[in-house]
Amino acid sequence: MRWLNEPPSWQGDDTRLEVRTGPGTDFWQRTHYGFERDDGHALVRAVDGDFVAEVGVEGRYREQYDQAGLIVRASPTHWVKAGIEYVDGAQLASVVVTREYSDWSTSRLSEPPERFGVRVTKEGPTVKVEGSIDGGTTWQLLRLAWLGDHPTLDVGPMCASPDGTGFDVTFHGVTIERC
Repeated sequence: MRWLNEPPSWQGDDTRLEVRTGPGTDFWQRTHYGFERDDGHALVRAVDGDFVAEVGVEGRYREQYDQAGLIVRASPTHWVKAGIEYVDGAQLASVVVTREYSDWSTSRLSEPPERFGVRVTKEGPTVKVEGSIDGGTTWQLLRLAWLGDHPTLDVGPMCASPDGTGFDVTFHGVTIERC
C-alpha cells in the first residue's frame, strides 16, 4: 500500500492504522462549495477487477466535516468515498460520488457508533456502499452508484479535515478481496 497525501503522523500494523489528519484537507470536486481539493489522506493499493473492501473506523471527530472511511479512486476526478462525516455536531453516514463533479449523500445514524463499518463492493462499473453500526453483523445499504469502467482502482482507508485543525482516527481490519 502507498500513501496518497501522507498525513502529518501515522502508525500501523496488519490489524490497525492510527492517523492524525492534517488541517484543511479534503477530497472534493466543484459542486455546491465551488472548490476543488485532492489533498485528503488515503492509504491505497491498486486493485484490478471486481472486489469487496471493508474497514472499521473509530474517529475522535471534533470539527465540521471531519471524515474517515474508505475511498475507491480511478483519478482525482473519478472516485467514491464513504464513511463517517461530522456535520453540525453529529456523526453521519456519508457517501460522496465524484464523476468530474462531487455529489454528497448522508444518513443520520440512530446513535453515534463507537466503531463504524464501511464496506464497498465493486461489480463492473458500479459500486455498492454499505455501513454497519454493530461491528459488521448487520449491513445497511447507503448507496448504489455508477462509477464507470476503470480496469484498476486505488482502494483503501481515507480521512480528512476540510475545516478543522486535524483529528485522530483509527482504522481496524482493512480488507480488500477480489471477487
